[in-house]
Amino acid sequence: MSLRVVVADDSVLFRRAISDALGALPDVEVVGSAANGKLALQKVRDLKPDLLTLDLEMPEIDGLAVLDALRQSGSKMSVIVVSALTRRGGDMTLRALEKGAFDFITKPDTAGPDESREAIRRELAPRLRALSNRVAVRKLLHHPAPVPAPTIASVPRPDPKPVHAGLAEIAGRMNRLVSPNRPEMVLIGVSTGGPNALARLMPQLPKDLGVPILIVQHMPPVFTLSLAESLAAKCGVKVREATHGDILAANTAYIAPGGRQMRLAPGPDGSRVIQITDDPSENNCRPAVDYLFRSVATHFPGRAMAVILTGMGSDGTIGLRLLKRHNAFVIAQDEASCVVFGMPKAAVDAKVTDVILPLEAIAARITATVRGGHS
Repeated sequence: MSLRVVVADDSVLFRRAISDALGALPDVEVVGSAANGKLALQKVRDLKPDLLTLDLEMPEIDGLAVLDALRQSGSKMSVIVVSALTRRGGDMTLRALEKGAFDFITKPDTAGPDESREAIRRELAPRLRALSNRVAVRKLLHHPAPVPAPTIASVPRPDPKPVHAGLAEIAGRMNRLVSPNRPEMVLIGVSTGGPNALARLMPQLPKDLGVPILIVQHMPPVFTLSLAESLAAKCGVKVREATHGDILAANTAYIAPGGRQMRLAPGPDGSRVIQITDDPSENNCRPAVDYLFRSVATHFPGRAMAVILTGMGSDGTIGLRLLKRHNAFVIAQDEASCVVFGMPKAAVDAKVTDVILPLEAIAARITATVRGGHS
């Protein structure tokens, strides 16, 4: 069955480019278009699409007001925001994600219509695949197949065995002996659904956590500054967009700047220094989670814990393999609380995670691990 889409944009050129890009994708049908927010809401009511691509800056009512109206109506339709690559666009996109948009793409700055159409198609294709998978998973979660209850006779009864009273205590002591030192930093990798996930997780961390936090969120330039400022207003720890040469400080979160790579290197005085580079993309991402994780595994083995959150693809898994060689403690977000269970699933499948937790439980586990180790 085709995914039915309405395209809303006040530019006739972008409406055509987005419609053509969607039309080139399998199992996608563009059923309508709108030149302003008011008309977009009417098209949604009349056509009942599965997806709305939504320009944020439109006449009549803007995209944010459209999202408010959809939420008030109880609509479950998915929305992908199409944003300008500007500071205002970044601020509005974060607000749109907070209001329930599934994800966003940025309007391409290309020379001609063919290049624009191809750039939009490349951006939309993985998001539509992720959206289709998300819809399928949620249908299964809401309508699970009935499981026949086992009969009593089919369940073998274990033979009673004596339990040595000291075994649990001995096991606990052994765990403490082999556990590494408490982590000196927290690494977080996240993509689709990340701004909302971070907005829920980060304010739960105590302002005196005691260690720095390094975050890679897949985002374009400019948008990460908006994200850092938005989180800083909500959190006890300090939050900032990282800059080249920053020396890590406790109780501060550093967000990799969009469109660039972030790594950690030792300073001449034993400090830990952030380096921002223009190295190539990895996993089609810049910033890339693997890039940061690899640098920490190389220069600071056994001194970090890592968290892998919602996102498309598998970025972060290779870096986690390297971190695990030195027994780093790794948390993965669970499927039910993810917008897209891609990056956490890849890490879980690769067996490089220690625990899988719902988003609401992750901050408490980070705090406990930093303050008490993970034995």
